[in-house]
Amino acid sequence: MSANKIEIKLLYTSDVHGNVMPILYGTNEQADLGLAKYATVVKRAREQNEHVVVIDNGDLIQGTPLMTHYVKEHTHQENPMIGVMNQIGIDAGVIGNHEFNFGKKILGDAVSQSDFPWLSANCVNYQTNEPHYGPPYTIKTLANGIRIGIVGVTTHYIPNWESPEHIKGIQFMDALSTLKKWVGHIRETEKPDVLIACYHGGIERDINSGEPTEDLTGENQGYQMCEEVDGIDILLTGHQHRILTEEIRNVLVIQPGNNGQNYGEITIELAKAKENWMITDKQGEVKTLEGVPSDLEIMRYMEMMENSTQQWLDQPIGYIDGDMTIKDPFQARIKNHPFIEFIQNVQMDASGIDISVTSLLNNNSEGFASTVTMRDIVSNYMYPNTLVVLELTSQDIKKALEKSAEYFIVDNHGDLTVNPSYVEPKPQHYNYDMWEGIEYTINVTKPLGSRIEHITYHGEPIETNKSYHVVLNNYRANGGGNYDMFKAKPVVKEIQKDAVELIRSYFERHKTITATTTNNFIVKK
Repeated sequence: MSANKIEIKLLYTSDVHGNVMPILYGTNEQADLGLAKYATVVKRAREQNEHVVVIDNGDLIQGTPLMTHYVKEHTHQENPMIGVMNQIGIDAGVIGNHEFNFGKKILGDAVSQSDFPWLSANCVNYQTNEPHYGPPYTIKTLANGIRIGIVGVTTHYIPNWESPEHIKGIQFMDALSTLKKWVGHIRETEKPDVLIACYHGGIERDINSGEPTEDLTGENQGYQMCEEVDGIDILLTGHQHRILTEEIRNVLVIQPGNNGQNYGEITIELAKAKENWMITDKQGEVKTLEGVPSDLEIMRYMEMMENSTQQWLDQPIGYIDGDMTIKDPFQARIKNHPFIEFIQNVQMDASGIDISVTSLLNNNSEGFASTVTMRDIVSNYMYPNTLVVLELTSQDIKKALEKSAEYFIVDNHGDLTVNPSYVEPKPQHYNYDMWEGIEYTINVTKPLGSRIEHITYHGEPIETNKSYHVVLNNYRANGGGNYDMFKAKPVVKEIQKDAVELIRSYFERHKTITATTTNNFIVKK
């Protein structure tokens, strides 16, 4: 590039969820993910271009056994996610909703240990109305005087999920209106050449048609931000764990997935016109870490914490009396299985509710052998779900059961099997739910929508005009898997500890679990 033309490289991560090491903790297999590999990408970019901006867009410090172990045993030391980001040398971070999961002290320590500012203009102190964790924006000035404005906001839906004590004293202002205010201020007073809006939130509408893709609760406002906020050049999004690169009203919008498997790379070209720099082109791409070597300095920094985590993962934390192994995942879905009943019991214990819904999440799940380690838990429950208690009517329950009943078909040989739509183009076995606390029959010979028979609760038919409290994971409670009957239902309670932590805690209190089944449902043909 000439003196009058500059190329800026913007690299960013979002929803890393505690992944530094290039491994899957459930199996300890090597994987192309994590900040150790991403550090190599950043180093290479800086070797090739002096104009590099590096940002993290939130949900950084929670999500792996590494971070659970850190919080449990090593909080007297530097938060490893912060230590790694300090070594990478990022220019700014954004507060994500999962930053609050470990409580105010862990988050406060992480912020104080950071060599970079945490941005979240709409997370404000109740008393002062000032941003609570750091400045609302930062300005990065490049060697040639180009000024990059970086402003951060966070989904304001956090009070709907988070434990009240974790967010005490913090007010979450509307992300859209807050962004509009600060973008105007930055444009007027700072006059940046490029303005990057970082939003730990996602896109709520179809980018091409503008039609809503979810209930417009305000959890995700990215589309509306592009439509209504003048002055944004690039909108970095996250939270939804999607992979996308699009343009909305001349705003480049990008989202790089989750768990440190990918990163966003944006190339911004500027040309000098008289005294001002003008953006002449901007291109975004989501790239994988496949084949990228891990940075040796990061690996050395992580060695002690990683070794401690591995020892913890392999320690027995509980025992099973009986057989809780899964030999055939299909059989584990057509009649109650001891492993499924165990998960239901954990959910009911954590919530104090006697009707529970869960799934067998993966056909590779093997259940629990006689000795259970932390690694066994994370390999069987691989999603960072939390729990929600909903108030449902009998009609809601029946609709949900009918939705689950779609999982089965009777094939040409008269055998009960899985509906192909749950296998292709993407396996979705986790979208078949099993219920505990009620009794019911699925009759697969009947048409879709009329397969559920004999729903009873405590031996009596569920009542038409009565409501029931049901505990289920947050993904399903939000309607995930096309369970629309759960959307916008009254939330009675939320349990913000993730499922892995709840299972671990259950074993700590009970130590030996007897494998039992309550044959409360039947699938027949």
